[in-house]
Amino acid sequence: METIRIIDSKKHVGETVKIGAWIANKRSSGKIAFLQLRDGSAYFQGVVVKAEVSEEIFETAKSLNQESSVIITGEIREDTRSKFGFEIGVSDIEVVGESKDYPITPKEHGTDFLMDHRHLWLRSTKQHAIMQIRNEMIRATYEFFNTKGFIKIDPPILTSSAPEGTTELFSTDYFGQEAYLSQTGQLYSEAAAMAFGKVFSFGPTFRAEKSKTRRHLTEFWMVEPEMAFCHQEESLEIQEQYVAFMVQACLDNCDYALDVLGRDKELLKTYTELPYPRISYDEAVELLQQNGFEDITWGDDFGSPHETFIANHYSKPVFILNYPKSMSPFYMKPHPDRDDVVIRADLIAPEGYGEIIGGSERAIGYDYMLNEIEKDGLDEADYAWYLDLQKYGAVPHSGFGLGLERTVTWISGIEHVREASPFPRLLHRIYP
Repeated sequence: METIRIIDSKKHVGETVKIGAWIANKRSSGKIAFLQLRDGSAYFQGVVVKAEVSEEIFETAKSLNQESSVIITGEIREDTRSKFGFEIGVSDIEVVGESKDYPITPKEHGTDFLMDHRHLWLRSTKQHAIMQIRNEMIRATYEFFNTKGFIKIDPPILTSSAPEGTTELFSTDYFGQEAYLSQTGQLYSEAAAMAFGKVFSFGPTFRAEKSKTRRHLTEFWMVEPEMAFCHQEESLEIQEQYVAFMVQACLDNCDYALDVLGRDKELLKTYTELPYPRISYDEAVELLQQNGFEDITWGDDFGSPHETFIANHYSKPVFILNYPKSMSPFYMKPHPDRDDVVIRADLIAPEGYGEIIGGSERAIGYDYMLNEIEKDGLDEADYAWYLDLQKYGAVPHSGFGLGLERTVTWISGIEHVREASPFPRLLHRIYP
C-alpha cells in the first residue's frame, strides 16, 4: 500500500493509501466523523463512517484532539464540494502523537497571542497558503534568473561598511573590530558582476529601523541582481519581467493557496501585462499636488499615502524615475542632463502595498565616487575595495533590490508583512 501526500491525492482516486497527517479540526454526528487533515502539502477531509469501521476506530476518530498526529488509511475519492476537490474515506487510524490543550483554537485570537505562538500559528490554513506562495516566488526567482544567464552570488552577512549609512544598522563586535549585519549585498554583487557579467544574490538583510508600520521588518530577504554593460532602461525591463514572471508562477502553481486567501486572480492577471507605467519623480509630485496632497513638495520622500495614490491611479505596478540626488545613496549615477536628480527607479505595487523594488544605474568614475563617499561622511578605507572597481575596467552597470516579504504580502493580498515571513523579526519582537 502506497504512502502519499495529500497534494498528490488526485493521482490516486479509487486507490487505498496511507497518509501521515495532523488533525486540524474535526466534527462528528452520531454516525459519521469528519476529520480535517493536513500534512504540510495541503488540507483535505477524512470521512469516518461508523458502519464501515470497527467500533474502536470510530471512537478513536471521535476522541482525536486538534493537532494530534495520525497515520490514516483509506480510499481517495473526489469531493466536488471542497476547494481541494478530494477526500479520503477512512478505514483505519493509527495515532502517532497525542495533542492536548492546543493553544490556537478555531476561535479568534489577538495578534500578540498569535505572534507569541508563531511556531504553531504556521500550521493554520491561511499561514500555510502564504508560505506556499512565498516558496513558489523563491522557486520562480531561481528559474527566472537562471534562464536569463545570471550567476547566483552570496554576499557576506557580516560587513565592515554601511552602503546606506550606519544609523539603521545592527552592529556587533568582530574580534575587536566593529562590524554590521548587512543592509544589502549590493556592493558585493557589483564586484561579482565585474567578474561574471550578470549575477543575483538572495539572502537576509537587516535594518534597525524603529518602525512599526505594516510594511516593515527588521530582518527580511532581498533579491539583488546586478548587470554589467547595462543601462537603466534594460534594467527596468528585467525588473518588470521578473515581477510579472513571479505573479504568473503563483497563478499557475498556487491556485489552491490563492483561493484559501480569497485573492482576486483576475486582478493578479492584470499585473502580468507589460510594460508597467513609468513616470518621473517630478510628474509624481505634480500628480499628488493636483489631487489634494498639499503636504508634498519637490525633494520630499514619498510616504505610504502618496505611494498608494500613485499606484492606484494607474491600477498597475508603476515605476517612479529620477529621484532627487539629495535623497539618494552615493553610488547612484547622476542624470546626464540634470545635476539635481539621479538615474534611480522605485517600483510601487498597487492596492496600498508600496515600494517593492528599488534600483538604479550605478555611478562610475573613481574621482566622482571618492568625492561622493567623502561627502557622505563615510570612511574611504572601508570602501577601498569598492573603489577598486572604478580603477580596473569600470563599465556601465545597473541593478536593483526586491524585498521578498513585501512582494509576498502584495501577491497574497494580506494586510501585514509579518505574515509573509515564517518567523518575523519586528521592533521589540525576537521570540520565537
